[in-house]
Amino acid sequence: MTADFETQLRAVSLRVTRPRLAVLAALRDHPHVDTDTVIALVRAEQPTVSHQAVYDVLRALTDAGLIRRIQPAGATARYESRVGDNHHHVVCRSCGAIADVECAAGRAPCLTASDDHGFVVDEAEVVYWGTCPGCAADRTAQ
Repeated sequence: MTADFETQLRAVSLRVTRPRLAVLAALRDHPHVDTDTVIALVRAEQPTVSHQAVYDVLRALTDAGLIRRIQPAGATARYESRVGDNHHHVVCRSCGAIADVECAAGRAPCLTASDDHGFVVDEAEVVYWGTCPGCAADRTAQ
């Protein structure tokens, strides 16, 4: 898998570095995590990597389109490595868990605006809100 990450980095003209590889691996294995979690995951593998280095890597990878930063209303920013397919998310109102939801209606931008006001729409961002199965079971058990 490291070879795939190296290829991805080179394809967007980014140098291959250990922190970049570690962040990509962390997000592959743990989608929808916040910055603090990414830092903890990276530092578990590479204890000498600084917080600032991880912040810089997240910014560079986001700017290059290799990862996606999502921030549902009222929640902290999260990161994921699934990019380029205009998928959506479902968020638990209780615990904050996030899961991917496939495109709402076919190809990007997935939804057609009732009035696009002359914009050329190329992406739709949809967040579904609800209660995850774990939290729903907890409520039922109470």
